[in-house]
Amino acid sequence: MAGIIKEAIEYVVGLRKPEVQKIDGIVYSDKELEPVIHNPKARAIQMNTLTSLVDYIKAQVDEMDEKMIVHVQSPTKVALYSALDSERIRESMVEVMARVPEFEYGRFIEHERFCIGLQAKFLDDPESNRALVLKFAGTVEDGTVSQYSDDGISQKATIKTGIASKGDALVPNPVKLRPYRTFHEVQQPMSEFIFRMKSDDSVKCALFEADGGAWENVAMRNIKDYLEVELADYPNFTILS
Repeated sequence: MAGIIKEAIEYVVGLRKPEVQKIDGIVYSDKELEPVIHNPKARAIQMNTLTSLVDYIKAQVDEMDEKMIVHVQSPTKVALYSALDSERIRESMVEVMARVPEFEYGRFIEHERFCIGLQAKFLDDPESNRALVLKFAGTVEDGTVSQYSDDGISQKATIKTGIASKGDALVPNPVKLRPYRTFHEVQQPMSEFIFRMKSDDSVKCALFEADGGAWENVAMRNIKDYLEVELADYPNFTILS
């Protein structure tokens, strides 16, 4: 009962007109006031490529402010904003989300699925170790992965070296790879990974990221560089990353 009375009192108080006073040049009110502003904003267009964003800007199909901001928010997201209006509000014109293939980093997966993922989701770069990792993961014998030393880092396994020959080899570590992790219009960053294997019921492989997330800064800089070149003739667009 007390709760109902309290709510009723609060409702009645809410209906009361606010008391406004001016003290030392500052206007005070005993109630929180919100301005009624008709300031409609467009809903952001959803895109998936940097090319589509550049084409949209160059086509000038929509009216834009004299000053616009292209914000590289992450390796997979770029947004287009207007400058602040009279109400200090920005209009979100475009959101671009990259479509990148997913790879299970930090998890041991069956070696055939690992090899397929490595071929489909990593660039065959001459500077990378993709071919070495593929060769090792594809020729290792089940049940032969073992600890080579007691530091928990180095491993060795038996691999097929020919039609009928075999031999022990160290698992390569660390390895440099260039996975698809950002927009396809820009160069994919090279990163170091820890390559690990284990053998229980079957051979499993895993890649652990070993660059502390530095690749994200490289990717964002690559995106910014790309957009600066493409929008060089549009000085009213400021590109931030």
